[in-house]
Amino acid sequence: MGIFSAINIAATGMSAERLLSDVIADNIANASTTRTAEGGPFRRSRVIMRPKTEGPYWRSPFLPEMIDNGGGSGVQVVEIQKDTAAKPRLVYDPTHPDAIKSGPQTGYVEMPNVDIVTEMVDMIAATRAYEANASIIDGSKAMFQQALEIGGR
Repeated sequence: MGIFSAINIAATGMSAERLLSDVIADNIANASTTRTAEGGPFRRSRVIMRPKTEGPYWRSPFLPEMIDNGGGSGVQVVEIQKDTAAKPRLVYDPTHPDAIKSGPQTGYVEMPNVDIVTEMVDMIAATRAYEANASIIDGSKAMFQQALEIGGR
């Protein structure tokens, strides 16, 4: 695993965390959307990530192949899926245009399954992960620069 591998791995992490931040922002923006194009209230979106296993892998020419275990390749976003596990919460508001008109839940409005506190905690975690990956890239660049300075003497 070389300097460029560390940068590539951190870059995939930054890309995935940026997408996660965008999805969280969309969830927060739609926290009160009671009507969607699909019908019903907005459903919270979740980002599913997995380790990246395929792709090019740079191998150091100085490391014997039998010692080199391949290293990681980073992370990839597999899909963005709607969270259907939690049911929409019901809020009593008979004046709302999306209120249920008949049945035992008359006057109730189905609200999105978005919890603002959970989304904010997830946003902080995504931001910290993005910053950690940026620090890895900065550290790798600094080590590479030090190696060039040592080699230039």
